[in-house]
Amino acid sequence: MASESTLTDGPTTDTNRHRVFNFSPGPATLPLEVLEIAKNEFLDYRGSGMSIIESSHRSKEYDAINEEAIALTRELLGLDDRFHVIFVGGGASTQFAHVPMSFLPEGKIAAYVDTGSWSAKAIKEAKHFGSVEVVASSKESDYTFIPQPGDFTVPSDAAYLHLTTNNTIFGTQWQSLPKPTVPLVADMSSDFMSRRHPFSDFSLIYAGAQKNIGPAGATMVIIRDDFLATAKEGLPTMFDYRTHTNKKSLYNTPPVFAVYIIKLVMEWLKEHGGLSWIEAINQRKQQLVYDLIDSDSDFFRGTVRPDSRSWMNITLRLPSEELESRLITEAKAAGFAGLKGHRSVGGIRISAYNAMPTAGIEQLVRFMADFRKSA
Repeated sequence: MASESTLTDGPTTDTNRHRVFNFSPGPATLPLEVLEIAKNEFLDYRGSGMSIIESSHRSKEYDAINEEAIALTRELLGLDDRFHVIFVGGGASTQFAHVPMSFLPEGKIAAYVDTGSWSAKAIKEAKHFGSVEVVASSKESDYTFIPQPGDFTVPSDAAYLHLTTNNTIFGTQWQSLPKPTVPLVADMSSDFMSRRHPFSDFSLIYAGAQKNIGPAGATMVIIRDDFLATAKEGLPTMFDYRTHTNKKSLYNTPPVFAVYIIKLVMEWLKEHGGLSWIEAINQRKQQLVYDLIDSDSDFFRGTVRPDSRSWMNITLRLPSEELESRLITEAKAAGFAGLKGHRSVGGIRISAYNAMPTAGIEQLVRFMADFRKSA
C-alpha cells in the first residue's frame, strides 16, 4: 500500500480523477488503496483462477482471509484470545434483539443509555425479552448531548449496560466512556476503530461494517469468553452466539466479499500505524470543521453541546433551509457528495470516517467558508 500521504492528500491519480469526496453517513467511503487492491484482485484472487466472491467459504483462500481478519482485529484493538471475533449478517439492527435475547435472563434488568435514534431502537427491541431500565437519556433535549458517566447510576445487578458510542443522526459521541461495573455492551457501528479505547473493558461490541471498516453486508461482533458463558441455553441455532464463535463464523455461508474488504481495511490500518495513527488524523479532521463552526456560529450553527461533539458525524444548521439546500446542491457540483442531514432532523451532516482524506475535509472547509462569503 502507499505511504501515509495518500490519506491526507486525497485522490490524485488520473484513473480516479472523477471520484468525489464522499461524505455519506453509510455505506461510506473506503480507503482508495483498498479499492485499488480489490479491483486488481477481483477477477483472479491470488492465482486461484476465480474471484473471491465466487470462492467457497470452505476454500483455503477464504479460510486465510477469515483467520487474518480475526487476528488483525484482535491486534489492532489490543485484545487477547479471550475475545471471539465473528462476522454475521443482519446489520447492527439485528444485534439490537440478539443481545437481550441471549443475555437478558428472566428476573434481571438490562440497563440502557438513550442517546439517539439507534439506542432508542435497541431499547425497543430489548423490551421484547425482559425488563429494561433507561438509566440516562438526552431525549428531552433533542439528543443534543451525551450524559456524563458520573451523572447516572447503573444497578449493580444489571445483566449488562448498553451504550451507542456514536450517534450518526444527531452528531453526538461518547468522549469519556463509563468504567464497567456490570458487563459493558456497545453498538460501535459508526465510530469503530476510529480511536483508541480500553476495548478489553467491553464484554460485547458490535458494529455494522459500512461506516469505518468495510462495505455493507457484514456485522462484526466481539464477545469476551466470560460473558459468552452466560448466554441463555436453548436458543435457535442461528441465534446462539456460540454457534458462530465455535465455527469462527463458518457455520453457514458468511458475507465473503465483505469480510475480504474488512481484512484489507485492517491491513491498511495496521500498515499506517494502527489506531493511534488514525486517531490523530481523525482529531485533526474534526477540529478543522468545528473551528469553522465556532468561528461563525451565527451562520454555521452546530447542533451539539461541545463536550459531546462527534468526530465522525458533524451536524449543523444554516440560518435557513433555503441556504442549506443551496449549500448541498453547490457542494455536490463541486465534488462533495452526501452532505444532506438525516431526513428526521434536516440540516447538514459531514461524515468524516476513517477513510475520508484530510484533503477532503480541508477542501470542504474552504468551500464552506467561500459559501459563507457569498451567502
